[in-house]
Amino acid sequence: MSHRHFVVLCTLTIGIVLLASIGAAAQTKPYTPPKTPDGQPDLQGIWSTLTSVPLERPANLGAKEFYTPEEMAAQAQRGARGGQRGAAAAETGDLAVHYDTSQFGLDRSHATVATSNRTSLIVGPEGRVPALLPEAQKRQAARAAYQREHQWDGPDSRPLAERCIIWPSEGPPMLAPGYNSNLQIVQGPGYVAILQEMIHDVRVIPTDGRPHLPSNIHLYFGDSRGHWEGNTLVVDTTNFTDKTAFRGSGEKLHVVERFTRTSANSIKYEFTVDDPTAWAKPWSAEVNWVTEAGPIFEYACQEGNYGMANNLSGARATEKKAAEAAAKKAQQ
Repeated sequence: MSHRHFVVLCTLTIGIVLLASIGAAAQTKPYTPPKTPDGQPDLQGIWSTLTSVPLERPANLGAKEFYTPEEMAAQAQRGARGGQRGAAAAETGDLAVHYDTSQFGLDRSHATVATSNRTSLIVGPEGRVPALLPEAQKRQAARAAYQREHQWDGPDSRPLAERCIIWPSEGPPMLAPGYNSNLQIVQGPGYVAILQEMIHDVRVIPTDGRPHLPSNIHLYFGDSRGHWEGNTLVVDTTNFTDKTAFRGSGEKLHVVERFTRTSANSIKYEFTVDDPTAWAKPWSAEVNWVTEAGPIFEYACQEGNYGMANNLSGARATEKKAAEAAAKKAQQ
């Protein structure tokens, strides 16, 4: 090989290495989000929280936290075949007697889902919610026993979601409800507001440094306070009620959320939950959100909802019938 050819070859090799290094650096360079007029990272937009990743890792996967690219490709292929079968079943099965899910925008073809190679939303080797402590198990058992005995007493004895007060997925922490899995973030000086499509609630999160509410004030959604750490919005929520009962929690529930815009079309949402009366240790999860075209639609939870009235009137009719039977028996 001539000296000239050797020099050219070395130059080309160095150039390729430099280009590869620049490309790798470009891929790993953190995304810089746009700023709001008051200079904060801009999280605004409509986002889909829907995910195909389960909250807890399937037991057969053990400590496996991520799928390989080959496993992801195989899953996508199986999902495509399953989706075709599912669509056919929906058109010909019992569901079609009552609903055309695509008409109401509730089928998967209308939803935007972020890709992820996670095996569970919960991070770490366990990948599962820690077991409830004995105190929390007793609390859960007491709730269940009371519900069995008093579930038809009146409207106040029905679940919060049935009464359209709060949906479990609204959080915090916020998890996809399965349909209507969209939310809208709006920012202003000193505030971040999150409108959720499911039910209709808006979380207004102050970011002006004010302290939490007094400890004797408890709210279904807790009391949220936010601050910025670089490009990440960190939200600390306390002051929950015991009725919130997130996966067995009590009034001591404490949730820390982190919102980081990772690209023009995605947000990484992370949360850590802790309750010393429910679990022996805190646990954390993360999920990717992606942009959704929108708009956010009204969720008219109570309109045309005859279920509660019918259930309660049925319970009163059953009680009346039982009382009449008891009176008749007493007269015999």
